[in-house]
This record gives sequence, structure tokens and C-alpha cells, in this order.
Amino acid sequence: MIQSKLFGKTRREVSKDEKSINAELLIRGGFIEKHMAGVYNYLPLGLKVFRKVENIIREEMDAVDGQEMLMTALQPKELWDKTGRWSEMEDIMYQFEDGHGSEVGLATTHEEVVTELAKQQIKSYKDLPIYIYQIQDKFRNEKRAKSGLLRGREFSMKDLYSFHADEKDLDEYYFRVHDAYLTIFKRLGLEAFSVEASGGSMSKQFSHEFMVKTEAGEDITVLCTECGWAQNKEITKIKAGDKCPKCGVKTEEAKTVEAGNIFRLGTKYSESLGLKYTTEDGQMKNVLMGSYGIGLGRVMGTVVEASHDKDGIIWTKATTPYHVHLLNLSKNDKTNERANKVYEKLRENGLEVLFDDRDISFGKKFKDADLLGNCLQLIISDKQSELELIYRKDHSKELLDLDSVIKKINKFYK
Repeated sequence: MIQSKLFGKTRREVSKDEKSINAELLIRGGFIEKHMAGVYNYLPLGLKVFRKVENIIREEMDAVDGQEMLMTALQPKELWDKTGRWSEMEDIMYQFEDGHGSEVGLATTHEEVVTELAKQQIKSYKDLPIYIYQIQDKFRNEKRAKSGLLRGREFSMKDLYSFHADEKDLDEYYFRVHDAYLTIFKRLGLEAFSVEASGGSMSKQFSHEFMVKTEAGEDITVLCTECGWAQNKEITKIKAGDKCPKCGVKTEEAKTVEAGNIFRLGTKYSESLGLKYTTEDGQMKNVLMGSYGIGLGRVMGTVVEASHDKDGIIWTKATTPYHVHLLNLSKNDKTNERANKVYEKLRENGLEVLFDDRDISFGKKFKDADLLGNCLQLIISDKQSELELIYRKDHSKELLDLDSVIKKINKFYK
């Protein structure tokens, strides 16, 4: 991509209303643009990161036998009345009367819709288990929409729902997805860990949240660094400094961001919506359900909160918009021609390249490169025949010829 043609310019400052680091850096870098409180447009750079997050999540959901579908965001009041949640969610759900006089709402979540759909497909024990997921926009009237992508009023979310004949099968799949979530976050370069938490309005059982330590976190987690035990402070009876109930080592507290969550719903929705199946001996029983969510924008914002410095974003290998940011530090025609050839050679070798061809100061190019945070920067200048490869994370450098650069980049991302 030629940077002078990129839709989305860098800027020095953002509105003072933006309190979060992720929003500030993503807006300054031209990744996103604020539309209104809690609502953001994804510009080309931001969408590239978003798609990389999305693809990893999709691959791991497919690996646990999830089938992808897409459900409606517009939902009727009558359906939500069956579970009693229309009135329960009125403070956070966008509810209104359409042009036909019907009361409808924009989806905050999809348990009601997916359960109604499952009623059309699940009749017998032979139809179970089944696992379906979607990546869809959600709408929530958040009162505290001041955390950038961490808490929005319109956002994209991956919902996986599982349907089972018995508790044993539900539990087995629940922990299969639990492990898949840890794989997702590891692949994304996030140091996430599993935390026992309240089931909230979803379930009376413990749920699991996947937390990342960061000062931007809205949650407090009590954890043991020795054995990995952790509980959300909202539910735990263990205080920081108390002995871990699992291994006896002293616990500690940390501010954390929730990057994903999973719930065992049991028969909460199948009972109220009449989702039953016929057992092998002819009995009618309620289907058991599980729900598993990850907010894609929230994950993207979490990466920024967890990985940045005073100069800008430091994307992980899996989320970097481009494999390498090529900076031409010359106004010499011969060097410019060389830079164009290097750009084409990198692309011919299957690398994603952002080429800064802009006619601006070299200092501005360096500042923008650090702000954008691609993992690798490649410098071409009149001063040296070799190329300078810079690692964004620690600014370490190497002087290499082009063939060696290509090998280094491929090895870095392998």
C-alpha cells in the first residue's frame, strides 16, 4: 500500500473527550474515527487489524466444529417477552416502535433468536450436540462509553452457541471452547488467563472470563501467579495477600480487561422458549445450552492497551497491519527508483508492505512509523547501500541486503 494514497491520515492530537489510550492512539494513527460516543468507524488500517483478529477467531471456532451463520440484529418484543428480558434490558437495549406499530429492539445479544432457530432444527437426541456461531454487530446503550473500543454502543461480537442432551456433554464442550479461547489469545499475542466469574443474567453457575492485565481494566482480578487460580473480585471471598485456595501461595490483585467470556446456560432459555428434544426412550427433555462470546473490537483495543509505549502502538505479530513499513528517506531520483524496486520485490515475495512515499520530513516519517506500530520498519536512504531493518518493539536495528531482509521478515513471522 502506498502511504500517500492511504485513506486515513495521522494526527498529532485527538479530542480531550477521549480518555482511553486505545482510542487516542487508534484515532491518531488513522485506524478508526469516532462517529459519536461509543461508536467508531473502522478506516482501512483499522479494518486490516480487525480482519486479522476475525480470521483467527473464525479458524479456532471452526476447529471446535462450529458452523458459521448470521442472525438478524432487529428483534421483536414478543420473543424477548417470553424470557422476561424485554423489561429487564430496557435500560441497555435500544427499543422502539417501527413504522407498522410493532415494538422491536436492536440486538444486545442473541440467546432468544438462536433458541427459536434451534427449535426448527432440533427434534431428537440424534440432532444433538450441535454448535453454531456468528460474527455480528451488537447494540447496547452503554452509560459509560468512554473506553474507546473496550466499551462501545455499537460493536462486533463473535457468539458461539452449543446445544446438548446432558450436563456431561455440555461440560466437555464448555472446556473444549475454554481451551480454544486460550489458543485464540495466544495466537493474537495477548497474555490472557482464565478467571472464574459470575454468570450474571446468563447463568446461575460460575462463568469464565478471559482477562488481560492492563491499567485500563475495569475489572479487578484476585489471582495466584504460582498455579494460575483466579477469580473476579466481584464474587471472590479471597483478598489480595490471602493464601491461594488451590496451592497456598499468597494471592495478589490486578486491574484487568475482559477479552472474552463463556457461560453454561443450562436450560434457562430452552425452558422459557420451549426448546425440547425426544430422548432415545421417547421422553421429552429440555435442551441444555452454552454461550461463548468475544468482542472483536474489544480485543483490538486490548492489544493496544497492553502493547504500546510513549511513541505509539506496538502491534503483535498476528495483528500488525503490514508485515513491514518501508520508509524512503531520500529525495534523490536514483534512491527513489531503488525504493520502488524494493517495494515491488517485497510484495512479489508475498509480504504486506506499507510504503511511505510521502514528501514530508524524515523525522515525521519516523514518528508516524512508531505511531502506527507495524512490527518491522525498513529504511532506505542515500547514506548506505544496505537496508536498515528496525524492530518496533525495542528499536533494535540490522543492516542487510534485500535478500537477507526478505529471509529475516519471513523468519520473524514464521
